[in-house]
Amino acid sequence: MTPIQTAGAGTAQRLAALAEAAFGGRLPVRLRTWDGSEAGPPGGPVVVVRSRRALRRLLWEPGELGLAQAYITGELDIEGDLGEGMRTLWAAARERKPHASRLTLTDRAHAIGIAVRLGAAGPRPAPPASQARLRGGLHSKARDRAAISHHYDLSNAFYRLLLDETMAYSCGYWASEAPDFTPADAQRAKLELICRKLGLVPGARLLDIGCGWGSLTLYAAEQHKAQVTAVTLAQEQAAYVREQVRERGLESRVEVVCQDYRDIAGGGYDAVATVEMGEHVGDAEYPAFAAALHRLARPLGRVLVQQMSRGAEAPGGGAFIEAYIAPDMHMRPVGGTLAILEQAGLEVRSVESLREHYVRTVAAWHRTLEERWDDVVRLVGEETARVWRLYLVGGALAFEEQRMGVDQILSVRPTAEGRGGMPATPQDWYAGLDRL
Repeated sequence: MTPIQTAGAGTAQRLAALAEAAFGGRLPVRLRTWDGSEAGPPGGPVVVVRSRRALRRLLWEPGELGLAQAYITGELDIEGDLGEGMRTLWAAARERKPHASRLTLTDRAHAIGIAVRLGAAGPRPAPPASQARLRGGLHSKARDRAAISHHYDLSNAFYRLLLDETMAYSCGYWASEAPDFTPADAQRAKLELICRKLGLVPGARLLDIGCGWGSLTLYAAEQHKAQVTAVTLAQEQAAYVREQVRERGLESRVEVVCQDYRDIAGGGYDAVATVEMGEHVGDAEYPAFAAALHRLARPLGRVLVQQMSRGAEAPGGGAFIEAYIAPDMHMRPVGGTLAILEQAGLEVRSVESLREHYVRTVAAWHRTLEERWDDVVRLVGEETARVWRLYLVGGALAFEEQRMGVDQILSVRPTAEGRGGMPATPQDWYAGLDRL
């Protein structure tokens, strides 16, 4: 390959030459550095390197994690539309991956020399304070509790600001294209659809595993008169749901338990739901989780799992997600989850992809984040606000480009004779969801 040429160039030109050598082609975005120099194509997103510390992070953590750390701390930024910038970079990476060039030893030595002259050499920078720091064995109860707390105990006030009045932190169901169909409408449609799929009737016993801020628990108790046991590991969530139960006068219908799913005793539930909690269970632990779902449901009881999926590449969501958002999370292709549920004795009766629905849901959260940016910063600080900006923009793009999916999986625990008790057709599930 042609040696990297940087003689007489400004900082941006030197970095552009390094990036293009490693990337295997011309920069897809423009680059501006702390000395005011620029390189790369005009127009479109501009990557701004504000500090030598950003280079040092990339020297110690090449790739996604180093870039994320630099962005979170403000040492690196993107001018213009962040989503468009990320979309441009992902498209270029996909196009060039089969033809990615390899740096020779001479190139590597030259690159290190340039980094040293630019002031990037030095000790490893401390990770941002918002990065997770977990201890203990993978998916031990104590570590799982810490992982859940890292994300969900951030602040109830923050989530009240970010989410709509339903406080549902999961994919909505956009049952209408009407401009006045709101994110809250999409969440109510999702909650109603889940209740219909589970066949809830007054007095039915529902177990809500990973209840979040109680959106499904409260909806099922109020609208379908179900008897609900809500389970969460997050103290902040449990406190919020208990407060809502008292305010709405639902003490006779709802019990809130702060515990690990592995400690849930009893069984015989008419319905079991777990909405975007299974991603936190772990790969090796998922068969036991599926067995617990089977055990907790009575014969003819229905089990609904709403869960994100991903291919074999980055099953934890990638270095940024694993470090800042959902440490120890694991996703698999939806077919792998179906197989595990079936092996546990559940009969899968319906699988519905909501991938495009999540693009719209996450986009709505991101709009709120930007519109309430000053309030968010006051609540959680600018570093955490930047974590969430990167998370929401990147998440919407991952669903848009099919790098992630999300599905509603409805199963039943059949009787010993093989009866499932399911309706002949699901046509009643969807009637009027756009008019709740």
